[in-house]
This record gives sequence, C-alpha cells and structure tokens, in this order.
Amino acid sequence: MALRLNNPSSCRSFVAPLVSMNSSRSFSVRSQLNTSDSHKLVLEVKEKLEKDHHSLPVGKCGRDDEEMILWFLKDRKFSVNETVSKLTKAIKWRREFGVAELSEDSVRSAAKTGKSYLHDFLDVHKRPVMMVDASKHIPGFDVFYYYYPKRLGQVLFVEAPFVFKPIWQLVKPMLKSYASLVRFCSVDEVRKEYFTEATIPATFRS
Repeated sequence: MALRLNNPSSCRSFVAPLVSMNSSRSFSVRSQLNTSDSHKLVLEVKEKLEKDHHSLPVGKCGRDDEEMILWFLKDRKFSVNETVSKLTKAIKWRREFGVAELSEDSVRSAAKTGKSYLHDFLDVHKRPVMMVDASKHIPGFDVFYYYYPKRLGQVLFVEAPFVFKPIWQLVKPMLKSYASLVRFCSVDEVRKEYFTEATIPATFRS
C-alpha cells in the first residue's frame, strides 16, 4: 500500500507510504525456523492465550488464529512471551475498535472524506498502494507497529515541506522499528523508482 499526504500550507502533495500486506522482507535468522518448529511455537502461543486470556474472541483474527499468531511471532523474533503480550493488545484493540463490524458502506463513507484511497495499480515491487491525505489524519502511524506487524513495506514522504520536519520528529518514536522504512524523496524519484508511466498516481503526474 502507499499513502499520499497533502501539504496543508502549500497544497502541494507529499508523502506516499508504501505498505505491503504480504511483505516479503527477510526476517531475522531466528525467523528461518523450519515449519515444524514454527508450528510448535504457534501452538504454544495459542495455549497461553487460551489459558491466560480466555475472554478474548476466537476465529478469524482471534486468539486461536494460527496465521495471525505466526505473523506476530515473526515480528517478535519468535519470543513466545513478547508475542502473547503484543497479540493480546492487538486483539483487544480490534474488538474495541470494532474492526469485525466494518462494512463496505462504512469504508465507503470514510473514503468520501478524502482521507485516503486505494490506488488502482500496484507499485513496481508488486505492493498495493494506499494514498493518504496527511492534513486530514492524526499522525498516529503506530497502528502498523502495534496491530499490523510485518505489513509495512515502505513509507515515502514526497516533497515534504520544511514545516513537516518537527512533526516527523514527534511521529518517529511512535513508528519504533518502522521508522527505518521511512524515506524522504521527490516526486521525480517516485515516478522513476516506484511506478511506470501507466501506473503512476495522478497526484504525481507531471
């Protein structure tokens, strides 16, 4: 995915975080566990969640969702205790935020605000692209770190104005390890390095 943000002072567009929901970025050495060992850890996390957090929901994105557990294990370098802690917070957030109740209509209503939209084409790295208007968003990129680990491919700040620098210093700690994925670049670099002439977002066309 990718995000586009508008410069509230000059109305020129900037920023396009590119995020991949199926990121192929390599994990640490410990993440290269064989399937059997990985599954054992998944089951260990699953058992601890059932024992210590029985009230959490089950099913898709619940405490027994083995695919989601594996994502969080990779993010926490296969530490069972750290995975349980982070996953518990994520599942609680999904329940409190009402993620399961989101519908096509509610998403459509949000899209009409102009805050963000899904670009029609993938970038050259085959990643989905989400364009986001920064001026209409609270800078809380920490949602990726806490609730959607290993999903963020890259964050591009395109033609970011000088006034954005202080904001970035506030946002950067929230991103934690994801801060290393941030890149400040020009529109020209976006055109040449991330899209073809046929797939570039209208915002970045010359």
